Amino acid sequence: MIRSRVVVHGFVHGVFFRDTLQRRAQSTGVAGWVRNNRDGTVEAVFEGEPEAVERLIAFCREGPRGARVDHLEVAAESPEGLRGFSIR
Repeated sequence: MIRSRVVVHGFVHGVFFRDTLQRRAQSTGVAGWVRNNRDGTVEAVFEGEPEAVERLIAFCREGPRGARVDHLEVAAESPEGLRGFSIR
């Protein structure tokens, strides 16, 4: 089990980024959350099996159709045992 925090920079609000990410996380069994930040970024925390978390991070590098990802920050953190995946 690993935990990663991701901050996505670019045109990422209003393109269903959070909804798409939630559906992908739920389908792969990854727990965590995603939110829009006031500075125009999308921030997410993923907890799960390393391969599943890496797949979500790879998705964040491109985003859903209509998004433009300019930069991605990824930081490893200690898992907290989250359950489910929510939009904040």
